Amino acid sequence: MPGHIVSSYDAELENLRRSISEMGGIAEKMVTEATDALVRRDATLAQAVIAADKRLDTLQHEIEERSVLLIAKRQPLAIDLRETISAIRVSGDLERIGDLAKNIAKRVVAISDQAVGQKIILGVQHMSDLAEAQLKDVLDAYGSRDVKAAQDVWERDGEIDALYNSLFRELLTYMMEDPRNISFCTHLLFCAKNVERIGDHTTNIAETIQYLATGETPTGDRPKNDASNYATVTPGQG
Repeated sequence: MPGHIVSSYDAELENLRRSISEMGGIAEKMVTEATDALVRRDATLAQAVIAADKRLDTLQHEIEERSVLLIAKRQPLAIDLRETISAIRVSGDLERIGDLAKNIAKRVVAISDQAVGQKIILGVQHMSDLAEAQLKDVLDAYGSRDVKAAQDVWERDGEIDALYNSLFRELLTYMMEDPRNISFCTHLLFCAKNVERIGDHTTNIAETIQYLATGETPTGDRPKNDASNYATVTPGQG
């Protein structure tokens, strides 16, 4: 992107990019560690994920405030305006991803002392692996303004939804087979829904990248495959 006559304007835009990059790194780490904590039922690691969310919230507020100030002061046009608006959008999605990772961590704390077979957790882990890959790829695409890579992330979101539907049915079967599984499986269902929502936010970021690069947003329906009734339930906060 060409430089501006006012060098401080370039510096302000670069600071926004750096803050988004920091947020992305924190969000990636939170999602990975929340999943690791779930697989190992590690309450200590889960608490670290919960604590990390404060920095993500702070960065999101700073980006929003600086972006609004930049628009008021510089009155940017075209690509500069889109970059500033995109920073607000992406920071909001990253903040929500952090919240969803925190929600998973809170569930881990609640079930850390429950003994169940490891196989029952593998479905959530697989979903999370896909969501983590989408998050990494979309952040790379944002950094390089790669519309093609962003489109690829956008098209892959249906894979997570399909896994969620399969996992939903599997966990219901576990609960029907043995009522002692109900509490643990209910927590896992909420974890899986949080992961599915993380995938949705990576798709939001992919759409923002297209807007940033072209001034347009994708047309048509997203590649959703989530047909479960449970999808209408909002994940709990604790």
